[in-house]
Amino acid sequence: QVQLVESGGGVVQAGDSLRLSCAASGRSFDSAAAGWFRQAPGREREFVASITWIGANADYADSAKGRFTISINKAKNTVYLQMNSLKPEDTAVYYCAVDRRGSVGRLTSQDRYMYWGQGIQVTVSS
Repeated sequence: QVQLVESGGGVVQAGDSLRLSCAASGRSFDSAAAGWFRQAPGREREFVASITWIGANADYADSAKGRFTISINKAKNTVYLQMNSLKPEDTAVYYCAVDRRGSVGRLTSQDRYMYWGQGIQVTVSS
């Protein structure tokens, strides 16, 4: 089993920055990619960013491009999401997810990922 623990959320003002962390652990951890998703009140969960463990190839939702940066620390099995210039519409519960090596599907799709964190609240006030 794989456990994901997220940290770094909170309440900030518009224009501020936050960095989310997601630490993965577990004997069966063998992943090719990780992603961040978010779910705002009354809305479906949506893709934010993804990254591969090898090569660190990143991809972003249009809403995140230019403001958010996803990165990894392979030695720590940790994924980060640096969020700058935050807007009130970024308010959501943010989830990290990792796939299992051999998984198929697009990295932007929730179906790609097998393991999910518990979610962490990010609130941006205007």
